[in-house]
Amino acid sequence: MTEKELFETYQKEIYRTCYYMLRRSADAEDVCQEVFITVFRHDWQKVEFLKTWLIKIAMNHCLNHLKKENSFILKGRLLWQNATDRAEKPIEDIVEQKETEVEYVGLLHQLPVKIRAVMSLRYLNECNLNEIAAILNIPTGTVKSRLNKGLQMMRKIISANDYTGGESNERPGKGRTNVNSVTER
Repeated sequence: MTEKELFETYQKEIYRTCYYMLRRSADAEDVCQEVFITVFRHDWQKVEFLKTWLIKIAMNHCLNHLKKENSFILKGRLLWQNATDRAEKPIEDIVEQKETEVEYVGLLHQLPVKIRAVMSLRYLNECNLNEIAAILNIPTGTVKSRLNKGLQMMRKIISANDYTGGESNERPGKGRTNVNSVTER
């Protein structure tokens, strides 16, 4: 595999990971470029689990970026899946999925960075517990603990929104995330 093939194969996934962590497309693009610059400076051809290694580098760059910036402002919109995935689904499913994902990402960004990192890797990147542990360089038990704590925090946020009637721009009964659908992903 050449550097160009590596970039073309993993660029979208690395960008998506950066975008979910940083929530600003310009920052995500910058960090994504930094990730590939870092990768190309190392002997990446000898890495056994390339995808996991790339995501680990991306997460580290994102966490470093957040530390430098010290800003957790919620901005932007959810990155859509590529056009072929969207074209195959009925429009009602796409709209419902978008509403759920936007609300989920909004909830996700109310969590602390360490918990957000674990939750986004698990539910947005669909990594298993061992992959998350390897990417973040933490024990699997810590991954489980942070996932559990993150879900509990999200449930509290959701129930607080239910008691107060939710966001002011919500219509009654619309746009609320079902916690069970979050845990099933």
